[in-house]
Amino acid sequence: MFVLGNLVISLAKIIDVILTILYWLILVRALISWVSPDPFNFVVQFLHRTTEPILQPIRRILPMTSIDLSPIVAFLGIIFLKSFLIATLIDIGYRLQ
Repeated sequence: MFVLGNLVISLAKIIDVILTILYWLILVRALISWVSPDPFNFVVQFLHRTTEPILQPIRRILPMTSIDLSPIVAFLGIIFLKSFLIATLIDIGYRLQ
C-alpha cells in the first residue's frame, strides 16, 4: 500500500505546482491588463491562451461590472483547491503508507 500512498502524494504535489503556476499566470495577466499591451506580443498571447479557459467561464457566471472580477474569483478558487484538495490528497497518501 505504500506505493499507492506515494503515488497519491506525488500527484498532490504535481497538482500543487500546476495550481501555483496558474496562479502566477493569472496574476501577471491581470497586472499586464492595467497597461495597454500589444496583442500581437508572444507573451501576451501566451498569457491569454493559458488563462482564458479558466477566466471565461467565471466571466459568464459573474454579472457584468466595470471591473473584471474573474481573476479574483479564480484566485479564491485556486487558494481553496490548494488548501482543501492538496491537503486532503496528501493526508490520504500518508494514511495509505
